[in-house]
Amino acid sequence: MRTSLIALSMACLMPISVMAQDADTTPEEPTDAPNVGSTIEDQLSLGEDASAPQVGQTYTAETIGDWELRCIKAEEGQEEPCQMYQLMKDDEGTPVAEISIFRLPEGGRAVAGATIIVPLETSLPQQLTMEVDGGQARRYPYAFCNPIGCYSRVGLVADEVAQFRRGANAKLTIVPALAPDQQVELNMSLSGFTAAFDKTSVAQF
Repeated sequence: MRTSLIALSMACLMPISVMAQDADTTPEEPTDAPNVGSTIEDQLSLGEDASAPQVGQTYTAETIGDWELRCIKAEEGQEEPCQMYQLMKDDEGTPVAEISIFRLPEGGRAVAGATIIVPLETSLPQQLTMEVDGGQARRYPYAFCNPIGCYSRVGLVADEVAQFRRGANAKLTIVPALAPDQQVELNMSLSGFTAAFDKTSVAQF
């Protein structure tokens, strides 16, 4: 019985051309048959890294300070679009909001853009405010909401990007819809901002 199993296993590894010689009739050659002269190794898959991102998937290329450089996997030889990303938490360490920042083409008033996502239970009329190192706060409206959360799309002028470059922390403030008399303050670390920003891609619209 053991000899029969070994013989069967060896038969499975034999080149197709050798197996065909022992057959009474020659089967019709399949369209995906290996090239003539190919070795057994040529017919074997060596596998690939299952954790590697596939084309079109977003992945973290590197972490710079408190920022992630998130890129979209492109075809080999093509440039990958990248944005800088940070997840913001409340005082208890609970993830609350997230921000992605990208550069804009030259010629416009804004030199960078940001997408900020906050929870659905946020008061939209109260809008979102942001300040750097206790400086002058600016208010931004929400553009839309979906099942993930509510989005604020922010344009950043050169002076604001310069503040981010030399700053330590930015504070974002949102208002809960069920408690409009309260505020939730979120800290956005600016550690690594300059290096991450310089590696982000220019958005193509």
